[in-house]
Amino acid sequence: MNLHEYQSKKLFAEHGIPVPKGIVADSRQGAVAAARELGGSVWVVKAQVHAGGRGKAGGVRVVKDLDAVGAAAAGMLGTRLATHQTGPEGLPVDRVYVEQGSDIAREIYLSLVLNREAGRIAFVASAAGGMDIEEVALHSPEKILRITVQPAAGLQDYQCRQLAFGLGLGAQIAQFGRIARGLYELYLAQDASLVEVNPLIVTGGGDLIALDAKINIEDNALFRQKALAAMRDPSQEDPMERRAAEHELNYVSLDGNIACMVNGAGLAMATMDLIQLHGGAPANFLDVGGGATKERVSAAFKLILSNPKVSAILINIFGGIVRCDMIAEGIIAAVKEVGVRIPVIVRLEGTNALRARELLAGSGLGVTAASDLTDAASKAVRLAGVHS
Repeated sequence: MNLHEYQSKKLFAEHGIPVPKGIVADSRQGAVAAARELGGSVWVVKAQVHAGGRGKAGGVRVVKDLDAVGAAAAGMLGTRLATHQTGPEGLPVDRVYVEQGSDIAREIYLSLVLNREAGRIAFVASAAGGMDIEEVALHSPEKILRITVQPAAGLQDYQCRQLAFGLGLGAQIAQFGRIARGLYELYLAQDASLVEVNPLIVTGGGDLIALDAKINIEDNALFRQKALAAMRDPSQEDPMERRAAEHELNYVSLDGNIACMVNGAGLAMATMDLIQLHGGAPANFLDVGGGATKERVSAAFKLILSNPKVSAILINIFGGIVRCDMIAEGIIAAVKEVGVRIPVIVRLEGTNALRARELLAGSGLGVTAASDLTDAASKAVRLAGVHS
């Protein structure tokens, strides 16, 4: 789950991480009132969307009078902001964050992520702040610093100094250490999967301030993070992915026209690869899980049928934990309820596979059976092309 910048900065402040003063607004009048309350003569108006690259897309405006604050807010609110991370469809802008202007002398990149290979939380830092860290890693990997934190020992002072020295900080070493410890404590306390500050600035007066803030929360920990779960903004999420989550389905929308319903993430990826190999394009990643129920399968089928781009459906089930006949019952129930006018290709192997094939054959649905995964993928690509 992602948080907006204004939500992330609230958490930053609670953990002692310095941030500029700011107020969120959902109207032109609210933005002007926020700027007036903040005071000063320079403000930054930021579109609140779950995506990076807002500045290049026109989602961040520096303004120097109240009328300009209102105009900037009005130009963003009610629109869809498209960045390199959102794709051409963009994300809706329902709020803006009005912030006091900052005196920027230097920009630094700093983040915390989970290093799965090491099994530890890692700090990633770079003196090349304010840029896409992926670009820095691609073109100037020597500018990226990394340390990992031993979980039993926690973040050590020498590690903070190591990062600070590597970033070329001098007088700010102690302040950097406090910020690093605050970020580490936040990461643990909030069950985060990513905490990012880009940029962490050095002001003209020599202070460190988190000018931007990004926090991603681990979905599987939301049951113990009720306050964070309440911050979820459904408007920033793919509606089909949101519907899938309600039924405990693992779903990701893609750009193709062949819908996939598979049990197991590895099998799902292999299925999509074979579709691509045979000249097709998957419309989604959909893992119904090892503990799938008839109701969940029915919900999954309705979900993929609701995508207007889909011209064929490939169902690939290996019955280990989940029974194939139960999957077949879910398919039959969903098709009878929703109706289907596109080809459905099914490959079922494993527990009760024979019974499942009998159920599908006797359903009158006209399902195309496949002998193996390669056969299923080739038939799906051919039939999708015919239907298109």
